[in-house]
This record gives sequence, structure tokens and C-alpha cells, in this order.
Amino acid sequence: MTRSAEFEGFYQASYGRIVALLLGVLGDRQEAEDAAQEAFARALARWPRLSAYDVPEAWVRQVALRLAVDSGRRLRRNLRLSARLKGARHAPPVEPGDRIAFGDLGGALMRLPLREREVLVLHYFADMTAERIAAERGLPPGTVKARLVAGRRRLERELAAEPREARDAR
Repeated sequence: MTRSAEFEGFYQASYGRIVALLLGVLGDRQEAEDAAQEAFARALARWPRLSAYDVPEAWVRQVALRLAVDSGRRLRRNLRLSARLKGARHAPPVEPGDRIAFGDLGGALMRLPLREREVLVLHYFADMTAERIAAERGLPPGTVKARLVAGRRRLERELAAEPREARDAR
């Protein structure tokens, strides 16, 4: 099998999982697809070396998550700058509905801090252990476990809270 065909098979097998993870972290399908495409483009450029890895998808996932974090930072920075240019005091908050509507769970996930959201998505959507998340993200295992606990508690509170429409109607 040629390297090109090998990469194509890898891409076909991994792309959907990477986009799904990024969608859980970012809440925006276009942003998730953009970050995934960029991560796979970087993988293609390094494929001779990456193809020898036990799990090349882990490398792509790591790059994609870094790109997702950068994307979120850029979005927040652009909102702040845009608000300043318009003379507003503060940038309007980015609400889950401003991106895509993907249910109560997705909306609640988007209201979590990125650090907690990221480990929850990796743990529950990618079925990764805390130890594996720690190794891939370069974090101490205790930090990952603490973020999982905090994220689950915050997610539970978000899901138990009355729907946003009911609060806004008051």
C-alpha cells in the first residue's frame, strides 16, 4: 500500500471522531471541521514519521485540540475588539444558540470552562481514561481527575437549571 493510500485510509477512519470531539469542545461545526482539516493537513506533511506511531490519531487529536483552544481564544478576542470598535463597554457573551443548537447537553457543555469541557469530551466521547488524557495533554493525572469532577458537577448544575427560554421569559 502506498503512503498516500495509507494516509487516505487513516483519514477516512479518524476524521469523523476528530470532528465529533472538536464539536463537543467548540460547539461550532464549521470551527470543528476547520480545526480537524488543519490538523490532518499537518499530519499529512509528517505522515512518513507519524505512520510509524502506535496511535497516529492521538497526535492528530492533540494538534486539533490545540487548534480548537486557539480558535476559541481568537473568537473571544475578536468579540472584545469588535465591541470596542462599536463603542460598547463589554463584548456580548457568546451563547450556545449563537453557534449551533445541539440540545440541552451541548448547550450545557458550552457554558462550561474550556478546561473542564475538554476533559469531559475526551473522557466521555473519546472513551479515554484520565491517565491517557493526562499523558496526551501534558497534565498531571490529578489535574485531569479534578477537572473531570468539577466539570461533572458544573454540568449537572447546568442541566438541572431551568431552561434559558424560561429564564428569559421572566
